[in-house]
Amino acid sequence: MNRFRLSAEAIDGETEKRALGDEGAGACVCFEGWVRNANDGRDVRRLYYQAFESLALSEGERILAEATQRFGLRAVGAVHRTGSLGIGDLAVWVGVSAGHRDAAFAACRWIIDEIKQHVPIWKNEHYADGESGWLHP
Repeated sequence: MNRFRLSAEAIDGETEKRALGDEGAGACVCFEGWVRNANDGRDVRRLYYQAFESLALSEGERILAEATQRFGLRAVGAVHRTGSLGIGDLAVWVGVSAGHRDAAFAACRWIIDEIKQHVPIWKNEHYADGESGWLHP
């Protein structure tokens, strides 16, 4: 498994993790980003994610390919939600398998940071006071 995708449906982290299996892997690290109920001192009620799909997919694939080379990964995958999400929903999942734990931890952290920095996905936070605001790192 070496792919980045967007999903309008709920992400099943366990299914994603199973796809990382590789007999040469000695480590697997997964990251789950959840929708929280507050940001910058404001009560959040829900989020809405929107992506520039074609660019998001190509940039996501580029990031995963670079991570595979940079960290010597056996398998890698990432999924980012789009659409409306509630508090506690899984918004983004990243997983890697590698020969050793150091590479797996470093790669997973690097990938999520790169996704947040470079993939064109925007978040609209809806607040308890009725206001909303678009955010992008």
